[in-house]
Amino acid sequence: MNKLSGWDDTVVALATAQGVGAIGVIRLSGDKSFQIVNKLFLAKDLLQQATHTLHVGFLKDGEQLLDEVVVSLFKGPKSYTGEDVIEISCHGSPYVQQQIIDACIKHGARLAKAGEFTQRAFLNGKLDLTQAEAVADLIASNTAASQKAALHTMRGGFSENLKLLRDRLITFSALIELELDFSQEDVEFADRKQFYNLMDELTNSTNKLIASFSLGNVIKNGVSVALVGKPNAGKSTLLNSLLNENRAIVSEIPGTTRDTIEEMINIDGIIFRLIDTAGIRQHTADLVESEGVERSLEKIKQADLVLYLFDAKDELEEVSTKSSEFQQQGIKFLLVANKIDQLKETEIRNKFSEFNAMTFISAKHHLHTEILKQKMVDNVLQGSLQTENTIITNARHYHSLIEVAKSLKEVVSGLDNKLSGDLLSLDIRRCLHYLGEITGEITHEDQLDYIFSKFCIGK
Repeated sequence: MNKLSGWDDTVVALATAQGVGAIGVIRLSGDKSFQIVNKLFLAKDLLQQATHTLHVGFLKDGEQLLDEVVVSLFKGPKSYTGEDVIEISCHGSPYVQQQIIDACIKHGARLAKAGEFTQRAFLNGKLDLTQAEAVADLIASNTAASQKAALHTMRGGFSENLKLLRDRLITFSALIELELDFSQEDVEFADRKQFYNLMDELTNSTNKLIASFSLGNVIKNGVSVALVGKPNAGKSTLLNSLLNENRAIVSEIPGTTRDTIEEMINIDGIIFRLIDTAGIRQHTADLVESEGVERSLEKIKQADLVLYLFDAKDELEEVSTKSSEFQQQGIKFLLVANKIDQLKETEIRNKFSEFNAMTFISAKHHLHTEILKQKMVDNVLQGSLQTENTIITNARHYHSLIEVAKSLKEVVSGLDNKLSGDLLSLDIRRCLHYLGEITGEITHEDQLDYIFSKFCIGK
C-alpha cells in the first residue's frame, strides 16, 4: 500500500504509560530518526551502527545534559513501522521524558498522533488492517480470553481466513470475466457446478465468522448479569459471595437495596458485570423503593443474563410465573434457589423435582456458588471457548461480513437465474470489495484516521 500524503516526516512520542516509573521509552519513526537522535547522543555516531543493536550513553541538547539512556536501533524495513525506528529508554521522570521529546522536536521531529506508529506499519505493509486493530485490542485486553483472541488476529489468523476466501473467489471471477472475451463463441471456462460448491463453502465460512461475533462481543465487552428477585431473597449476599467481599449492605429488613449496585468479576477469562437490583415487589408505599423497583425492571431488559434468586423455603408458584415471563420475553436466565442450608436434602429433592435446570446455593455460607459461576459461563459461551479459531470481536469486521454474505447470496441467485457473466462479475466484485475493506486493501483516508484515532499516543 502506498503512503498517504504527509506521512514522509519523522514522529516522536512516549511509548510507555504516562506517570512516574523506573524507565520510560520514547519512540521515533521516520527517515530522519537516526539523524535527530545522533545530534543528541554523545557516545558514538549512530549513523555508523548496525541495525537491531543497543547503545548506552548520555543525551545532551547543546549545553544541557538530559539523561543517561539506552538507545535501540531498528533500520527500516526491518522495524515495527517499516521505517527507521529508534527507541530511547530513559529514566521514568515525566520531566526528563518531556525534555527528551522537546529536544527531538527541536531537531526536526513532530509529535506523533494517536495510533500513528501502527498506522505507519499498516501503510508500509507490515500489518493489514485487521492486525493493526488487533494491536489496540491487545492493549485493551483485560482477560485471558480477550488476550488470546487479539493475539490470534494479530498473528494473522483472521487475515489468513479472509485471504483464502478472497483468493478462491478471485480465481473464479477471472474465469468468468475471461468468458466475456469469448462471448460470441458461447463457451464456459468456469464450471458452474464447482462454482455452486465454492459458493456453499464461502457462505458457510462467512456465516461461521458472523456467528462468532456474539461470542467475540462477550470476550471483548463482558456480560451484564442482573441479580433479580423478591426483597430479602439474598441478592446482596450473593453479590458479596461472588465477589468474596462485603460490597453490598446486607440486612434482614426487606427493601434494603434501594438502587442498583454494579461490580465486575472475572470468571474463566470472561468479565461479568454483576448488577444487584432492588427487590421486586408489586405493591410498596415507599416512593424510593418504588423507584428502585422501576430501575430493576429496566436492568432486566438490558441484561445479557438474569439470575432469578428466591428463598428455597418460599412457594414455587411465583418462580414458575417468572420463568414463563422470561421465556416469553426471550430473556436468558438461571433459576437460583437460595438458603438451602435451612432445608433438608429430602425436602429439596421432593419440592424441586419438576425443576431440572435449577441451581441450589446458600449465598451466606458460600455453598455451591462455584457451581453457579460455572453455569453462568456455560450459559454465555454455550460450549467451550476455542480461541485457536477465529473469533470476530470488531463491529466493523462484523458489518462488512454481513455485506459479504449478502453479496454471496446475490451471486448464487444470479447462478440460479442463469445471469450473464458480466452481471455475475458485478456481484462477485461487490463481495471482493467488502472482503478488501476488512483487511484494508480497499480503504479511505478518513476511515483510517478514525480507526487509528482510537489508539493510544505512542502506539
